[in-house]
Amino acid sequence: MALDLIRSKRMAGRAILLAGAPGSGKTALALALAHELGTKIPFCPLIGAEVYSSEVKKTEVLTEAFRRAIGVRIKEVKEVYEGEVVDMAAEEAPEPMAGFGKTIAHVVVTLRTARGSKTLKMDASIYEALAKERVSTGDVVYIEANSGAVKRVGRSDTFATEFDLEAEEYVPVPKGDVHKRKDVVQDVTLHDLDAANARPVGGGDVMSLLHQLGKPRKTEITQKLRAEINKVVEGHLASGVAEVVPGVLFIDEVHLLDAECFSFLNRALESNLAPIVVLATNRGLTTIRGTEERSPHGMPVDLLDRCLIIRTRPYTVAEVAQILGLRAATEGLRLGDGALAMLAEVGARTSLRFAAQLLTPAAVLAGAKGGEPGAVTVDDIQEADSLFFDAKASARVLLAQSEKYIS
Repeated sequence: MALDLIRSKRMAGRAILLAGAPGSGKTALALALAHELGTKIPFCPLIGAEVYSSEVKKTEVLTEAFRRAIGVRIKEVKEVYEGEVVDMAAEEAPEPMAGFGKTIAHVVVTLRTARGSKTLKMDASIYEALAKERVSTGDVVYIEANSGAVKRVGRSDTFATEFDLEAEEYVPVPKGDVHKRKDVVQDVTLHDLDAANARPVGGGDVMSLLHQLGKPRKTEITQKLRAEINKVVEGHLASGVAEVVPGVLFIDEVHLLDAECFSFLNRALESNLAPIVVLATNRGLTTIRGTEERSPHGMPVDLLDRCLIIRTRPYTVAEVAQILGLRAATEGLRLGDGALAMLAEVGARTSLRFAAQLLTPAAVLAGAKGGEPGAVTVDDIQEADSLFFDAKASARVLLAQSEKYIS
């Protein structure tokens, strides 16, 4: 249901709280959510402790995380050269500062399409881009006229009958003219635009914003700059050139935030440009950091009122067994008869994390006994369980033998 709400863009500016005991799958749910949303929707993970730094303000860290989680889909028309490379030659010129040396002055490329061909004389930087893409005669390439970006699309299908030891991707020769205007959709985040335009150069149009992406500078991002970026983006939203893609900001261990951070979250959620915020905590009734007030989950009540709270419950034995079976298959281990059931019982008694961590020691023990590589038996699980303590067992030992430890 949460996934459908996010995809429908009806959760922007709202928050979801995953609350449950340790090991109940809160972080796994958030990662699964990110996987299902895909790469087109921004997902920014953050741990509550990461906001504390001696160099950066807490609100600055949260602001950056918020803007990383807000995507902007920009539609623009680019002038491009596209076609099959018929001929390519680099022309050299004497290097004035290198004596008898020479340097690449420009490159001459002939491109062919189904309609005709065109010979282009381009800058030396284009030659470097062509060499980086390993472009050769017979390849289909795409060159942007404004930025000079080069992309090798594939090998022309006219060469498909050639014998080649390497697998090639053959593509048809482009139709139309070599020089054309093409609609391009680019996905960026507000933070990408902030960082690229920290020292704005050029106009306030969308092309100027995008061209700065290739020239990142490490400098301070001020609130004034962010306001200017917001103003430009809102203008393009109104004209239909761009659209906002609300992403997901996931803050794990949210109870580690203090009153100042919670106040910032409250205000940020009311903004016109706000992502979907997913919070996670394993705390019950506890003190809000930075205050003496006790509150559910260590969060202010006014922020809790903005949240849809999802309770996560502990895994059942069957669910633990299913997860451990997948983990064993991922690690290339074969669990013998009864080994998976034994491991699931250990996980139900202790925790899923502890049971998953026993897989590797059990495999090492099995190998030391001369068994088949990757084959784990019940005896191996039992021996590994006897060698290591989980958190609960360690606490019981400390309680029973407290006089032997320094306190």
